[in-house]
Amino acid sequence: MANPKTIYETLKAAVLAEEPVVLATVIANSEPGGLAGAKLLARPDGTTLGSLGNANLDRVVLRDSLGELAAGTSGMRRYGPEGQARQEEIGVFIESFAPPPQMLIFGAVDFTAALCRVSKILGYRVTVCDARPAFATRQRFPYADDVVVDWPNRLLEKVGADLGARDAICVLTHDPKFDVPACVSALTTAAGYIGAMGSRRTTDDRNRRLRDEGVSEADIGRIMAPVGLDIGARTPEETAVSICGEIIALNSGRAAPSLRDSQGDIHR
Repeated sequence: MANPKTIYETLKAAVLAEEPVVLATVIANSEPGGLAGAKLLARPDGTTLGSLGNANLDRVVLRDSLGELAAGTSGMRRYGPEGQARQEEIGVFIESFAPPPQMLIFGAVDFTAALCRVSKILGYRVTVCDARPAFATRQRFPYADDVVVDWPNRLLEKVGADLGARDAICVLTHDPKFDVPACVSALTTAAGYIGAMGSRRTTDDRNRRLRDEGVSEADIGRIMAPVGLDIGARTPEETAVSICGEIIALNSGRAAPSLRDSQGDIHR
């Protein structure tokens, strides 16, 4: 069994390097001679350090810990002495140390600056990407963590494999030569939210172009377009709030009036 100091040193190094890691600790144990305080440190690839004192318990807790880490959540779980479900002898606190979720925004437009600000408040690590160097500048987007001058599909080829359910992609370009490749590439990722800005006419035209690219109806259905909640947003700041509100509703599983699912004018 690993020394607790070694576990904490490994945990500290991972957190400082912004590498995802999860720590499971036995905090309640009604079994005689139970290992209260025993720890199991795990990484997304399933490698572990330490033990909770039983191989079967380690296996079950590892599974649950990786689930918590993927969701970026922490919580208390209870098990039997060998990891049995629906038993409560062993209490394990699972603590996730996940890097902040990613927000990738394609298109260096006025709405992007507002979305950067609201996304940072919500804890996202924000990347702005546009192929036009005159528009994609640090001066225009001071709240972004990264400003990348490149085509959206090329950036997603580099970082797309790392995106997961907590991450979001917003396509704000209004230009088919940018937003169609961006949407096609975004749909190859596991990002939990993909949104695309535009009027209903723009959305219909984009969907037609996506079908021409071979995108299935199911994948087109993943795109929240027109992007945002149907709350009458007009300004860039209001639109940013409507987009982030839609992301929050999607992540929490709550019903909310998305523009994608409504009819009529977007701005009434």
